Amino acid sequence: MNPLAQALNQQIQSANPHVLDMLSDFGKEFYFPKGILSQSAEAKAKAKRYNATIGTASEDGVAMNLPSVMGAIPGITPDEALLYAPPAGLPDLRAAWQAKNLVDNPGLAGVPMSQPVVTNGLTHGLGLVADLFVNPGDTVLLPDKQWDNYPLIFGLRREAVLRDFPFFAGEGFNQDGFAGELAKLAAEGKKKVVVLLNFPNNPTGYTPTEAEGEAIAASLLNAAEGGMNVVVLIDDAYFGLFYGAAPMRQSLFAKLAGKHPRLLAIKADAATKEVFVWGLRIGFLTYSVGGAAADSPLYQALVSKTMGCIRSLISNCSSLSQTVVLRALRNPAFRAEHDAKVAVMEERAAEVKRVLADAAFAEAWDAYPFNSGYFMCLRLKKIGAEALRLHALDRYGIGTIALGETDLRIAFSCLEVGQIEDLFRTLHQAWQDLAGA
Repeated sequence: MNPLAQALNQQIQSANPHVLDMLSDFGKEFYFPKGILSQSAEAKAKAKRYNATIGTASEDGVAMNLPSVMGAIPGITPDEALLYAPPAGLPDLRAAWQAKNLVDNPGLAGVPMSQPVVTNGLTHGLGLVADLFVNPGDTVLLPDKQWDNYPLIFGLRREAVLRDFPFFAGEGFNQDGFAGELAKLAAEGKKKVVVLLNFPNNPTGYTPTEAEGEAIAASLLNAAEGGMNVVVLIDDAYFGLFYGAAPMRQSLFAKLAGKHPRLLAIKADAATKEVFVWGLRIGFLTYSVGGAAADSPLYQALVSKTMGCIRSLISNCSSLSQTVVLRALRNPAFRAEHDAKVAVMEERAAEVKRVLADAAFAEAWDAYPFNSGYFMCLRLKKIGAEALRLHALDRYGIGTIALGETDLRIAFSCLEVGQIEDLFRTLHQAWQDLAGA
């Protein structure tokens, strides 16, 4: 093992040996090299005369550039747009995102955690966690209503055993099913589990209530107190898109961060949906575990390992994208602009609920509970989801997503309010075509 990896492992071991046990074999091997990037960082701070360390070009004191490139991004300097960002991200963006998270999640005030590490979108962040914490054969517990990328990231790439539980019980989160699966894992003698939870949920658009969130957190803490090492990966891709009074308003991360030495909470979030900048590909990872102060060498080691993983795959994330997001966060109008877009989304969700209240649809489907996010799901009757998807697409020009045998996902996020009723009426007609009604 590289001595740098050994040193990071020792930092983690000294601060919390349970976290070292949570790392995959791959994660234990990872380190951030003292090579070109680290030497260039030292030179940037100290080389006041000449800095001849890194593979960029400069001219007249700024990043060399083509006017045809810079002309496409007015108002942003060549250095902001074109130079490499540090592997962990622009320091100002990391600080700004952490400040945003603290405003959004008052329960995190004073809770020790790492500073966010910038990732190339949320998918990249999930992949980094998989590399660092999942060994082949490890158990990943997640709901049966899940994003179809999870099996690729954790099952295919890392050869984890994916174990799911029914997401819903009646009109809410299946707390008994979730707690029961954790208890089964403990009874089977599992020493470690990776739990993956996504709220608002993709594909259903459901976020637990405050009481449900408390129960979820209690089950996870109970598993940790029982002696299991618990890595909880919280996919907050759609965070902030909450509609009505029912859904809990803070991330589950706020209920788990810093709570127990055997529970490592990892918040994976992104500007992608929260700032409505899907193609900019800027995400974040934040770590917190019980018993570690904010300046603990443990967090420094986890961040270093994450930086090493980023370095090995993509080197660093786009400076231009990070600059755009940072400027948005610093803009005094950001909150009001964001809230206005959430209000638009909430209006669309309300229209979906209004339309689906029509008893005429009862023959064709039931709607799963939804109160947040971009999506909702129909549970079809008589007709298979793929059959209806294809018929609605071919006959009526309506695109939906079929999930399994019965579930059809509708992204109301990309529908204007005035289009929603027509979509469901037409979808019902398509169902009747196939059902022979």
